[in-house]
Amino acid sequence: MNYKKRSKDELAARVAQDIFDGATVNLGIGMPTLVANHIPQNMEVILHSENGILGMGPAPQSGDEDYDLINAGKQPVTLLKGGAYFHHADSFAMMRGGHLDICVLGAFQVSSTGDLANWSTGEEGAIPAVGGAMDLAIGAKQTWVMMDLLTKSGQSKVVPTCTYPLTGIACVKRIYADLATLDCTPQGLKLVDKVDGLSHAELEQLLGMPVGV
Repeated sequence: MNYKKRSKDELAARVAQDIFDGATVNLGIGMPTLVANHIPQNMEVILHSENGILGMGPAPQSGDEDYDLINAGKQPVTLLKGGAYFHHADSFAMMRGGHLDICVLGAFQVSSTGDLANWSTGEEGAIPAVGGAMDLAIGAKQTWVMMDLLTKSGQSKVVPTCTYPLTGIACVKRIYADLATLDCTPQGLKLVDKVDGLSHAELEQLLGMPVGV
């Protein structure tokens, strides 16, 4: 193994690199929230949270947290000048109405053609409902996934067919993982980039399926 995985912050920076100036973006619970810390200061990117915020900034400094101002994952956030907070129903109207340019979500599985499974593994005690993930996955103009490529046991999270309950069908356009960035197309996976030292053949072996270039 002659390659090094991207750290969570390196992966967040890689996602931020592809967000365009003027975009309205939802960052999902967990790892995707780190993307907010890597938006260039010279860009105007409007960050949305499904609990009813537009205009989030980076995470607050330690000691400056305001626990009345939190994101959907209950983490304290900052609000940029011009930002706003509003009713949950208005937030979902934005999500469902096609007003988000990009959403960045975590996932348990993504199929090669972009099917998404990110809310339940079926295990006892798992989250009982899909929440806003379904609305985000289908409502955003582009749905991206940010995740580790492999499970802790070494199984690929990118699969030919999802075995967990689906969140959305053919909704994921791009996968940002710790080892590679992949596009999901009707014809299967297409390589965008990969970490140095990881060969194309090794990537295909890890995934267990072909990757186009």
